[in-house]
Amino acid sequence: MSLFAIGDLHLHYQSPLKAPNQIYDRIWKNHEEKFRKNCEKLVGPGDTLVLVGDHSWGRTLAECEKDLAYIESLPGRKILLRGNHDMFWDAKKTNRLNEQFSGRLSFLQNNFFSYEDYALVGTKGYTFEGPFYLNRSGFVSGWDEKEAAHAEKLVGREAERLRVSLEAARTAGFRKMVLFLHYPPTNILQTDSVFTQMAEEYGVSQVVYAHCHGESRFHDSIQGDHNGITYSLVSGDFLKWMPMKVMD
Repeated sequence: MSLFAIGDLHLHYQSPLKAPNQIYDRIWKNHEEKFRKNCEKLVGPGDTLVLVGDHSWGRTLAECEKDLAYIESLPGRKILLRGNHDMFWDAKKTNRLNEQFSGRLSFLQNNFFSYEDYALVGTKGYTFEGPFYLNRSGFVSGWDEKEAAHAEKLVGREAERLRVSLEAARTAGFRKMVLFLHYPPTNILQTDSVFTQMAEEYGVSQVVYAHCHGESRFHDSIQGDHNGITYSLVSGDFLKWMPMKVMD
């Protein structure tokens, strides 16, 4: 059995496109069919596929019905992480989603799922993405005090949700973990963050994230080895719709 991951499918079977790149960039043309074919080649019925956020442009569960049915039809066990565009997913109602889609889809939020002797943990995360300005000291963020306070609140909330997931896995006896985030763990100005610090604190072996799509954004955060942890970007267009094998 293998573990695969990919993010940012941005499906829209029942809702209008809301991003120009999905209309004009060739990488997005018929991406649903490309991804389905790649999954059918790579992912077996006993494998696990983690979808790392931004599943649908639909704003309600009813508007995502066909998008979630598409995901359900893919091979293997499917685990979904919440992304910043997943408006259908009320973070307070994850248990309800897991009950409603039991046996078909699993939703990762304030909980964990097992893969062999690993715990799969995660949360949406949050990273300030700009604007950035150049001053005498180099690039600095464009936050004003109000924006900084709001960002700090979001980071704190997501860090707490991640700790709930990590602690649930640890309490269940897991010591080996793979961490999934939708947002990258750091922005272009950061060398670490509360998310990288927590990954190191809990001995996570890999951090897998998405959100950075479009060639200009592919290198916004950590990739490769950092303090003994492997960081991987799995945005769909970055992977050319080929799910990445996280481990066998």
